[in-house]
Amino acid sequence: MNWLSDFVRPKIKKITTKEIADNLWTKCPQCGQMLFTKELEKNNYICTSCDHHLRLPLTKRFEMLFDGGEYKLISLPKLKEDPLNFKDSKKYVDRLKSYRKATGSEDAIKVAQGEIGGITCVVAAMDFSFMGGSMGTYVGEGIVKAGEIAMRGNYPLITITASGGARMQEGILSLMQMARTTAAVNMVKEKGLPFISVLTDPTTGGVSASFAMLGDVHIAEKGCVIGFAGARVIEQTIREKLPEGFQRAEYLKEHGMVDIVVRRPELRNELIKVISILTHKKPQLNTLSIEAPK
Repeated sequence: MNWLSDFVRPKIKKITTKEIADNLWTKCPQCGQMLFTKELEKNNYICTSCDHHLRLPLTKRFEMLFDGGEYKLISLPKLKEDPLNFKDSKKYVDRLKSYRKATGSEDAIKVAQGEIGGITCVVAAMDFSFMGGSMGTYVGEGIVKAGEIAMRGNYPLITITASGGARMQEGILSLMQMARTTAAVNMVKEKGLPFISVLTDPTTGGVSASFAMLGDVHIAEKGCVIGFAGARVIEQTIREKLPEGFQRAEYLKEHGMVDIVVRRPELRNELIKVISILTHKKPQLNTLSIEAPK
């Protein structure tokens, strides 16, 4: 037995292959460029080759938005996990367990409170990595809770959406969240508090058809997909070719559905400007961040 070729080399190959596959590189879904993961993280998950905005982890999102990266996560009430005892190729409860283990999150939403430009805000952000950011009862509860906290403290409410739509495993209960979340943000607006909707890639289905498009101001990240049904479904239905850039943030801005389209490094400063105008409060100038180079 040759210990170098039979034992050491396979061990080295196994370790290095796993590290490269899992940790070191990320492929840009837009241009296919292989990106060094650490450099991608430093660049706010923006492709250095084509400027495509990849999906951003929620922890990183909160750190970018709140002053000094400091915020308080709001605990959400426990709900019945599988009200319909749903099962397809896998039990719904088992799917939830696997996603919780993979993401470290309870569900597809987190609610945080903190200062943005020195102004206290409530932010409800969705996580696409948890079942495609689908909206079930827990997500609906998160939006309602965020609205209640905003009204109780007279704070601006900000939602950050990234979702494929309603969660089919909860059936009609997931569709009911469209009405619940719409009622929640309308109550915030009726009290005269700002509601700002930040749209990220993708914002589709029941989320775009409810609270996501009810903001006083709609801010979208560059190039993100925003719509209800998928482009291919629409083309097959109307039997026509859709315009170039259809359902992209820039297209929606041109047609009046989105107010502002920004690159990710500019989002915080843009939010500070909008919040200060809507609340009639001057932002703390030392909280403004410097835009990252393009």
